[in-house]
Amino acid sequence: MQNADYKSAIQNPNLAKKYVNFMNGTNLNKINKIEKVTFPVEGMTCASCVARVEKSIKKIEGIKNVSVNLATEKATFEFDPGKVNVKEVADMVEEAGYKMDVSSSKEKVKEKINDETSEYHKTLQRELIFAAILTVPILLLSMGSIWSGFHNLIPLSADYLNKVLLILTTPVVFISGKRFYKIFWSNLKHFTADMNSLVAVGTAAAYGFSILVALFPDLILKPGEFPHVYFDTTAVIITLILMGRWLESRAKSKTNTAVKKLISLKPKTTLLKKGETEIEVNIEDLKLGDIVIVKPGGKIPADGTIVQGNSVIDESMITGESIPVEKSIGAKVIGGTINKTGSFDFEITAVGDNSVLGQIIKMVEEAQGSKAPIQNLADKVASIFVPVVIGIAVITFIFWIISGGGFNSALINFIAVLIIACPCALGLATPTAIMVGTGKGAQFGILIKNGESLEIAHKTTTVILDKTGTITEGEPHVSEIIYSGEAEDKIIQLAASVENKSEHPIAKAIVNYAKSKNIPLLETGLFESMTGKGIISTLNGNSIIVGNKKLMQENSVANNQLDKKIDELLGKGKTLVYVGIDKTLKGVIAIDDPVKESSKEAIKELKEMGIKTVMITGDNKKTAEIIANYVEVDFYEAEVMPDEKAKAVSKYQKGNEIVAMVGDGINDAPALAQSNVGIAIGSGTDIAIETGSIVLVSGNLKGVVAAIKLSRKTIKTIKQNLFWAFIYNSLGIPLAALGILNPMFAALAMSLSSVSVISNSLRLKNFKI
Repeated sequence: MQNADYKSAIQNPNLAKKYVNFMNGTNLNKINKIEKVTFPVEGMTCASCVARVEKSIKKIEGIKNVSVNLATEKATFEFDPGKVNVKEVADMVEEAGYKMDVSSSKEKVKEKINDETSEYHKTLQRELIFAAILTVPILLLSMGSIWSGFHNLIPLSADYLNKVLLILTTPVVFISGKRFYKIFWSNLKHFTADMNSLVAVGTAAAYGFSILVALFPDLILKPGEFPHVYFDTTAVIITLILMGRWLESRAKSKTNTAVKKLISLKPKTTLLKKGETEIEVNIEDLKLGDIVIVKPGGKIPADGTIVQGNSVIDESMITGESIPVEKSIGAKVIGGTINKTGSFDFEITAVGDNSVLGQIIKMVEEAQGSKAPIQNLADKVASIFVPVVIGIAVITFIFWIISGGGFNSALINFIAVLIIACPCALGLATPTAIMVGTGKGAQFGILIKNGESLEIAHKTTTVILDKTGTITEGEPHVSEIIYSGEAEDKIIQLAASVENKSEHPIAKAIVNYAKSKNIPLLETGLFESMTGKGIISTLNGNSIIVGNKKLMQENSVANNQLDKKIDELLGKGKTLVYVGIDKTLKGVIAIDDPVKESSKEAIKELKEMGIKTVMITGDNKKTAEIIANYVEVDFYEAEVMPDEKAKAVSKYQKGNEIVAMVGDGINDAPALAQSNVGIAIGSGTDIAIETGSIVLVSGNLKGVVAAIKLSRKTIKTIKQNLFWAFIYNSLGIPLAALGILNPMFAALAMSLSSVSVISNSLRLKNFKI
């Protein structure tokens, strides 16, 4: 793409997208063919399961960027519909021993959020209760038989007692425990293994040996040897692991509260205006252009523009800003926000997934389903973990037999190694923290698009800030006009007529000023936009140049009388727009763009966090200097062309800086893409938001501080989770192998390890800005 294309892109958002893709080295034609989908996957229980599901999906040609998340129990991938049939993907996953529901619509996928009302949770609860009812008498009978007075209370011989235990244990194994054996058998057919395999092998060994002792004691026991069985071990392990799964399911549901809360923001019904009548309708029936009535205390059902009335609206649930916003005719409203005082009518401009709330829900879900690079370590360990553990268990069994410890000790220690090593906590360490972290960010109006950007943000050493619309309000207005040889109204008329074809904020400020003064606009001829400089046009045969000082110099526009006044305006920190007619400077329009109240404090906090701050702008050096000194950034760069912003980011990156770029305009998009972390101001252009990896809905710069702090806290939590998951297995396996850890305690510890990791992740819900 040539420079001329870039200039056009500044005026044309569609071309802007093409330009950004070009800057990223992406082929736009390929993008148009690729679809991104998310489907629920049933049967995953540990990091090994995740690795196997991912591997099975990656085998299919035409699929890329596969991400399987244990915490959300979903698989996300991109594919070419011309090459891949999703049914083929489901078959491949099923062959690996899991079930992927590709028939689910987007709404059904959202509904599959794992909570305490889901079918999975209810089934788990039923199986746990059934197992517990039988396990209690099994445990009492087994433990009681050791007590000398037991046989006086229950006059059963050891042989009969074992048969009673067999009858009680069998339903626990084949009803409550069938899920473990079913997956184990599927794994066996594919020569793979996961935590279900470890549980199945361990409990089956104990149960199988106990059956032989109970039914065929002569084949196993020596004459006079006590018939020791492990029915209690089998039942307790299955019950405890089911309890762990149930607690895990319950805890996992709390990690997803962010999406649930966002979905609950939508009201179920609303009042539709039809002529002079009001009709209550479901929000699913709303269409673009409908007029909706919102009364005090009501939720706004969709995005739109107020056409009648005024009110104060609480937008905190979307933007994170606690102060309600006054709205009147012409103001935009966001679906899911709450009307506080007045009543108003508004016209719907966006519904469903196209609304702000819909886009936020989609963004949060995609972030929660993504992986952070730090998870790669856990994935690598998980891919070899289970086979290695089975090997260690077999070696333990052989060691205890050879060393003279006896078959019973060898079997118990073999089972203990298998049970304690289940890598559940390892698989949940990263995704649960990302789910809670990204969800918490959404509550503050910080939308983090993926786990990778969440992780990189905590390493940020330099924050580069665009000036207009980022540090400043981005709503410039005309404050002063100086002129020579032409009347003030004439200068405004010429400038506004030329700028009327531009979408730049400064251009809009000049046009709006002309309209407020009732100055008519004229039809111009030639129109050429000079990127980052201004516009060259013609009017009534005259050459008109409107832009910055550099554009005037390049076109030899003479200035004989306004120098002194220009210096005065520059000294006030004004942004100046020069108006030249036929090679002579006729006027200068001074533009004010107030600094946001939050900017100075946010920059101060960033510096206190040890982060270097840089302001970058296309504005003149004097204005840039005044703004930079006021907000107290460490460095600033002025008169930087839009196509040079990405180079400025690259310059800092070459100095080994991890750069976060904060911007809001089309001309910031290349720099956002070039940076390590692109932070887009939500009040900016669609293209900037699309390119940024983190979006600040409110446009408040304090969101940058909060995003980096949240990233640091989340990564710290992930590291804690991974540490405890690794330490747990590293210490537990040797203890089990040495005979120090009983299999039942191993089952309890294994179950609680997953719950402890999730509970640690849930502490992120207490994060405050």
